[in-house]
Amino acid sequence: MIVNGKSTFDATRKAVETGASTVERVTGEFLEGIEKRKRLNAFLSVFHEKALAQARVIDKKIAEGRAGMLAGMVVAIKDNLCIKDEVVTCGSKMLQNFVSLYDATAVRRLRDDDAVIIGKTNLDEFAMGSSTENSAYGPVLNPVNETKVPGGSSGGSCVAVAAAMSHTALGTDTGGSIRQPASFCGIVGLKPTYGRVSRYGLVALASSFDQIGPFANSVADAARVLQVIAGHDEMDSTSVDVPVPDYLSFLNKDVKGLKIGLPREAFGEGLHDVVRSAIEKAVDKLRECGAEIVEIGLPHSEYTISTYYILMTAEASSNLARYDGARYGYRSPGVKDLTEMYVKSRSEGFGEEVKRRIMLGTYVLSAGYYDAYYRKAQRVRRLIQNDFLNAFKTVDCILMPTAPTTAFNVGEKANDPLAMYLSDVYTVSANLAGIPAISVPFGTDNKGLPIGVQLLGKQFDEGTILRVGDFLEE
Repeated sequence: MIVNGKSTFDATRKAVETGASTVERVTGEFLEGIEKRKRLNAFLSVFHEKALAQARVIDKKIAEGRAGMLAGMVVAIKDNLCIKDEVVTCGSKMLQNFVSLYDATAVRRLRDDDAVIIGKTNLDEFAMGSSTENSAYGPVLNPVNETKVPGGSSGGSCVAVAAAMSHTALGTDTGGSIRQPASFCGIVGLKPTYGRVSRYGLVALASSFDQIGPFANSVADAARVLQVIAGHDEMDSTSVDVPVPDYLSFLNKDVKGLKIGLPREAFGEGLHDVVRSAIEKAVDKLRECGAEIVEIGLPHSEYTISTYYILMTAEASSNLARYDGARYGYRSPGVKDLTEMYVKSRSEGFGEEVKRRIMLGTYVLSAGYYDAYYRKAQRVRRLIQNDFLNAFKTVDCILMPTAPTTAFNVGEKANDPLAMYLSDVYTVSANLAGIPAISVPFGTDNKGLPIGVQLLGKQFDEGTILRVGDFLEE
């Protein structure tokens, strides 16, 4: 059901259980919403008949009392996650006709718990971008203001939730690609700890950074999705075998006695006044309700962007080497020899931003530059991780902006890669350190554009940031 323009799972489940509605009817409402809002370009494929058929099965299971925790939740999936027998394009011409042979573990777990999978969402090509303008299938528009970007790279998934086209959605976060769009569109976006959610079935961008997480209209719905998709998976060697707590048990609690860190480095030059003001209001509210606010230092923060873009592009260059026109994906027609096939297939199949990052990554890994760039960046990554380890000796979680600004204009930064990369300045550190982080909406600017507050937690302590995020949401 849609209440005040927002799709609320609690209301849906209550309506279905009382007989006031059905999962099939709710799914139909979302399908109508997708059709009405096609101009936002959030979806690349919609599973109209499959979703309705799945909904009918779930209605029967609810009637028989054997439905899962997510029965009736309608979920959209970012199109770099595999769904068996469906195209997985990664927003690229390179994979425009590639059909997946299996389900990603996160998708399978959602389906097994009776969520309805409604379609695949648009994204920056191969998840490389901060605005969802780099897709081979056109840009995604922000539903709050269609002249603005929705953020990236998971813009389609974010817009699906923000514009009431699904209850929740899965995105991926390599350097902020869940949290930054959530901030720009006024919803909740959660990046779990690296290793908390299986990456099996995710088309890799940067394997030591990528993590799958949920978008939702409430912290509670994000917690529900995480509850289902989290946990060890033997199909992913980076999946960590640690217990998954009951995330909903962390909600509806006060913040009294919690120590919340404010990093002094996060409030310097580049942070817009309207965002600073929203953060200050959130801090005042937390202090007023019994939380202890502690100023902390993250001394290597100034190196996060440069470290991230060296390591991420290096991993991207390696991961995307497989797209060569030989085995699968786009192959340039009429080539004369093997070398021409490689060159033309990659030149024609990849977009400009992907080619830029492949070249950067190849450069930092090349002979003579490996030690100067890649090896040094790995050492700085360890220093950044140590900053967080030291901070968490004295605080329970850390609060900072999600993005330095509210959503910017479509096309505003398209020809300025450095300005685009700097929009991730507050998000990449969590990926470098492998810690969980969440963006929660907290007010708007004078143009009505949403502002997000970001909370970062200790490794595998998603519960604390969900608790504080839920408090701020209330």
